Amino acid sequence: MQTMFQGNRGAIIAAVGLFSIGLATSGYLLGDGLRRAKSAERSISVRGVSERDVTADLATWTISFSQEGPELNSVNGRVEQQSAAVRQFFAAAGFKPTEISDSGVSFNRSHTTNDEGKRIETVVTVKRSVELRTADVMKVRAAHGKLAALLNDGVELDGSSLSYNFTRLNQLKPEMIAEATKRACASAEQFAHDSGSHVGQIRTASQGYFSVGARDGADGEEASATDSPFQKVRVVTSVDYDVAG
Repeated sequence: MQTMFQGNRGAIIAAVGLFSIGLATSGYLLGDGLRRAKSAERSISVRGVSERDVTADLATWTISFSQEGPELNSVNGRVEQQSAAVRQFFAAAGFKPTEISDSGVSFNRSHTTNDEGKRIETVVTVKRSVELRTADVMKVRAAHGKLAALLNDGVELDGSSLSYNFTRLNQLKPEMIAEATKRACASAEQFAHDSGSHVGQIRTASQGYFSVGARDGADGEEASATDSPFQKVRVVTSVDYDVAG
């Protein structure tokens, strides 16, 4: 009986030993696997920026005016005179007839009545707009500073809207994207160098979006992009890299 117990005891000890070895091995493999998995998940997210100072290549300037009175013919005649004055203003500034066009016209007839509801007056209102569209943005900028001269010509301005636009953005995109990506890579390599590791493959990359804004110090700090011919194009690229080491 004692001999049998001793034999069983030996088997139990052996089994426990094997179990301990297996557990230790499994723990090592699990730990090593987690370490390797964690290492494989190491990454860095960086951004690269590219900017260009540009000058707008298209200006659109719309001048609006109106007249009102009791009869259409007389009102429309005065509006025609104002339209001719605006066209002459643009021509005197050096713009071609093909760059000048009518951009809008509207007509309204209203009536006023007395307390008894009887019509006592008719008011006719005619509104017109003349648009200048040109690539000579610097000439537009100079002419805009002389806008008050139209008042001397009898043009009762309802509004003046001037917009500068940069239309060659697609020509800049490839070069700027490449530059932004290169700068993102340089930032990742510097970070990896400082941390004693090295940059691996790209995980994900996002081009971001291109924006066109007012250049710093151009026509006021709060000027929007279209308020000035002096503009800045900017793109930000975001890249995630694997990091090893």
